[in-house]
Amino acid sequence: MCACHHTKYLSRREDMKKAKIRPLHDRIVVERLDSEEKTPGGLYIPDTAKEKPQLGKVIAVGKGRVKEDGSISPLEVKEGDKVLFSKYAGTEIKLDGNEYLIMREDDVLGIVEN
Repeated sequence: MCACHHTKYLSRREDMKKAKIRPLHDRIVVERLDSEEKTPGGLYIPDTAKEKPQLGKVIAVGKGRVKEDGSISPLEVKEGDKVLFSKYAGTEIKLDGNEYLIMREDDVLGIVEN
């Protein structure tokens, strides 16, 4: 790769790092975590037979739920949390070649603690 293409490639990578999304109110952005590709018995599961994982990592959170009196109730989840969410939760989006889910905090079933 020549220097001109290398520089162009690096600037694209830096643009992807800069590209962020800030969810509004009580919404969060979640990146799905890959599910196991093998069964406990050692059989490999083909991609077509896999269900989408319901476990993800929180990438960004909104400022909180706006109450009727105008005050803001902060969210319980925070960036970096691993969460379990309902099967059909959120809206799938693609940003910079990565797939994310934008969902309300209500769609989160629980936070996975290590």
